Amino acid sequence: MNYPYIIVGGGLAGTSAIEGIRAIDKQGPILLIGNEKHFPYHRPPLSKQLWTGKKKVEDIFIKDRSYYEANGVSLELGITVTRIDAQGKKVHTGNRIEYGFQKLLLATGGMPRRLLIPGGDLNEIIYFRTLDDYQNLKSQSSGSKTALVIGGGFIGSEIAAALSMQGSKVTMLFPEAYVCSNVFPAPLGQALGNDYQRHGVRIVTHDKPRAIEKVNGSHRVHTDKGETITADIIVAGLGIEPEIAIACDAGLVTANGITVNELLETSRSDIYAAGDLAFFPYAALNKKVRVEHWDNAQRQGMQAGRNMAGAREPYAHMPYFFSDLFNFGYEAVGTIDSRLKTATDWQKENDTGVVYYLDDDRISGIMLCNIWDKIEDARKIIKSAQKISDELKRVFIPAK
Repeated sequence: MNYPYIIVGGGLAGTSAIEGIRAIDKQGPILLIGNEKHFPYHRPPLSKQLWTGKKKVEDIFIKDRSYYEANGVSLELGITVTRIDAQGKKVHTGNRIEYGFQKLLLATGGMPRRLLIPGGDLNEIIYFRTLDDYQNLKSQSSGSKTALVIGGGFIGSEIAAALSMQGSKVTMLFPEAYVCSNVFPAPLGQALGNDYQRHGVRIVTHDKPRAIEKVNGSHRVHTDKGETITADIIVAGLGIEPEIAIACDAGLVTANGITVNELLETSRSDIYAAGDLAFFPYAALNKKVRVEHWDNAQRQGMQAGRNMAGAREPYAHMPYFFSDLFNFGYEAVGTIDSRLKTATDWQKENDTGVVYYLDDDRISGIMLCNIWDKIEDARKIIKSAQKISDELKRVFIPAK
């Protein structure tokens, strides 16, 4: 059971690595091990297009069975990797089979953060991450239901909007001051919160759950500030922790994820990492980061695959991310951090326009709000390290 290439992780990064390998090596057998039973699929539709009807479940799978067969890929799905012997170059699995490798890619992503409070381990709480979670929530939310979404970040904001559009009476609970407070400047985040409330979503800020109990088929959530919220459905969108336990046990260097160099090699040159768990050098920003978004997983996985097959090319892509929240959509690239100074160029205030994130008065991040097909322009501006200018139209991306 020896393979030139083994990929651990059945998500977008792992699947994209297949394409990267095959661009260089047309023949070497590949083994992909995934701990979900499903064929690899795209995650963004789980909180976006599947709820709006723009996609069906059968549309979200990255490749069909024929692709893997045609490319000499063996799939082991529903299998957990329990240990990596980095020195002996072996992967041990939960079904007590070991596989030898020449090159290994770790692309296991992350695990949802959990509520460490009384009742946080109730089986009914959906820690939203997987296709099974989507199908479970979709089933539970049919009909008129009350739903509590815990968390005001990316997943929490998307799921709250999705459930509201399905007819559920939704409450959001989070400790920050406004929705997506880690990325939106305050005026935009507050305006978005007002839009949520116009759509019938109740928002409880500056508070968090203290305990959860199940009562007569429903749930009571007691908060730190003494409020009791009753809900049929509870969804926790608290972000993820990079899944690095097997990397740590294998002796690989970790920090905010698995540390890799510009070639996506870990501290062992025959083991690579890509996707949500990779802590990598972001060349355009001159710092190391970990990025939990679709574009990074796709491009980084492909580059890791190419390098596993011998290309030895640095990963220099600037990944972008995106979201849709009711009628507000955005794309963003670079350092998107609400703690930075920002400048805005609005066509319609807090709705349509451009937000610029400034580091020492240089543009380090750009968010395009209800403006499309400008990501490449945004990348060029960030790479050029332009300073803020009073003449926005000349230096920045026009909002109109």
